[in-house]
Amino acid sequence: MAFDAQPDNGGSSVGNTVLIVGTGFAGLCMAIKLREAGITDFVVLERASEPGGTWRDNNYPGCACDVQSHLYSFSFELNPDWSRMFARQPEIKAYLAHCVEKYELAQHIRYGATVNEARFDDAASVWRVRTEDGRSFSARFLVSGMGGLSTPAYPDVKGLSNFKGKTFHSADWDHAYDLKGKRVAVIGTGASSIQFVPQIAKEVAQLDLYQRTPPWIMPKADRAISGREQRLFRKYPIAQKAVRAGIYALMESRALGFVVNPKLLTLAERFARSYIARKIADPVLRAKVTPDFAFGCKRVLISNDYYPALTRPNVDVLTDGIREVRAHSIVGNDGVEREVDAIIYGTGFKAQDPMPRGTIFGRQGLDLMDAWDNGLEAYLGTTIHGFPNLFMLVGPNTGLGHNSMVYMIESQVHYVMECLKTMRRRKLIEVEPKRDVQSAFNLKLQERHSKTIWTSGCKSWYLDKNGKNTTLWPGFTFQFRAATRTFGTADYTLTAAARSKTAAR
Repeated sequence: MAFDAQPDNGGSSVGNTVLIVGTGFAGLCMAIKLREAGITDFVVLERASEPGGTWRDNNYPGCACDVQSHLYSFSFELNPDWSRMFARQPEIKAYLAHCVEKYELAQHIRYGATVNEARFDDAASVWRVRTEDGRSFSARFLVSGMGGLSTPAYPDVKGLSNFKGKTFHSADWDHAYDLKGKRVAVIGTGASSIQFVPQIAKEVAQLDLYQRTPPWIMPKADRAISGREQRLFRKYPIAQKAVRAGIYALMESRALGFVVNPKLLTLAERFARSYIARKIADPVLRAKVTPDFAFGCKRVLISNDYYPALTRPNVDVLTDGIREVRAHSIVGNDGVEREVDAIIYGTGFKAQDPMPRGTIFGRQGLDLMDAWDNGLEAYLGTTIHGFPNLFMLVGPNTGLGHNSMVYMIESQVHYVMECLKTMRRRKLIEVEPKRDVQSAFNLKLQERHSKTIWTSGCKSWYLDKNGKNTTLWPGFTFQFRAATRTFGTADYTLTAAARSKTAAR
C-alpha cells in the first residue's frame, strides 16, 4: 500500500503519509502494522532519547505490570522468555526495544522530538507539526500514541514551594538521590505507591504515607516462570498461545461484575476484606486501609507486599490530610508537625487533561481542548469530529479496568489500517466522523456507564469534574474488537481528491 508523498517544503505538499507520536505499545504497534502493509513513508516522533513510553518513564523501585506478561504483549510478537508471570519494568522496556529492532523501526523514529503544536492545514488537507527543538513535519495522517496516563499530576498543597528538601514524582524518579536513612513523606496511595512503598520502606529511616483514600487490594498471583516452561513455549508457540487465551478468558470474565452486574463483586469484596485481616493485625491500621466504597468503583490493585510494608515500625499511615508544607516539615490537619528530608509524589496522572491547551488544532483552528470542553470524547475512542485524519490510540473510553490494554490497542490499530485502506481505494484525502454519529455513540456509551460499578458513588480519576466517565470502556473487550473490525464509511464525512465533500454511502 502506498500514498503519494512529497518532501515538506512548507507549502501545500505532504511530507509523509503518517506521523505517529510516541513509542510506547500504541505507537510501535501502529508503526509495525504500517510497515507490514507496505507503508514506509511514516515518521515516529518521540520526546525522549529511547523508546518505551510509560515503561521507559516509570522506572521507580518495584515498577511492574498488573496484567500477566503473556497477555500484556503483542499477539503477533509473543515472548517465550518472560521471566515472571507479571513482568517488571526493565523486562517490558526491553521487550519494546526488541520490537523496534526486529521490525526495523529505528529508521523511522526521531528522538528528542517533543511536539509543541500539531495543526491541520485545511487548504492542503495536511497535518503540520512543530517540535520543541524547531523541527517541522507534515503528513496526511496524524496518529497519537501518547496514551492517557502520560502527564503526571501533582497535589495542590499549601506551602509545597517552600519545601527545601528533595521532591520528585514517581514518574520521574530520582535514582541519584540516596533514600537510605532519610525521613521520607509519600503523598498518594495509588497504583505506583503500592509498588514503590514496600521497596523504599526497607531503607528509609521513617516513611510517612499520606493517604487520602485507601484502595482495594487483592493478592498478586506472581511467580517466576521456569526455564522448562520457557523452553516449552519456544519449541511449541501454540502452548504459549493457549496460556494467553486462558488468561484472557479469565480476565475478561471480570467484566461481568464491573459492567454487567456489580452485585457479583460482593464475593470479591469479602475476599479483599479477609486479605486485609490476614495481613494486618492492628485494628487501627486495618481500619485506615479498609475502603468505604464498593469494590471496583476505583481501580482495584494487586500486591503481596504492600500491607506487610505498612506494618513496619518505621512506617506511619496518615489519614488526616496535610495542612501545609514548611521548609523541612509537613504539618497535618491534626496539627502535628513531622520533619522530612524528601517528598515523593505518588499522585498519578492527569487522565482528564492529557495534553495542554494549544497543542492540537483541527479544522478552522479548533483547539482540541475546546472541542473537549464538556468532557473527553471520540468516536470508537479513535476519531474526533472537527479533526480530520487524526487517530487517537488509547483515546477516550478505551481504558480498561479488567483486561490488557494491548488488546485494545491492537483493535484500534486494525481500525486505523482499515480506514487507510478504504481511503486509498477510494482516492480520499480526508476522513472525519460525523458529529451526530459521534454524539450518538457517546450518549449510548454514557448510558451503559450509568449501570457500571464505576458510577456507584465514589470519586476516581475515571470520572471528570462532572462525574462523566471518559476513560473506561463499559463493556467486554471483544465487543470493542467487533466494533472496530471494519471501517464503516457511513459514519464519516469523506473528502475526495477533488475536494468535494460527500457523505459516504
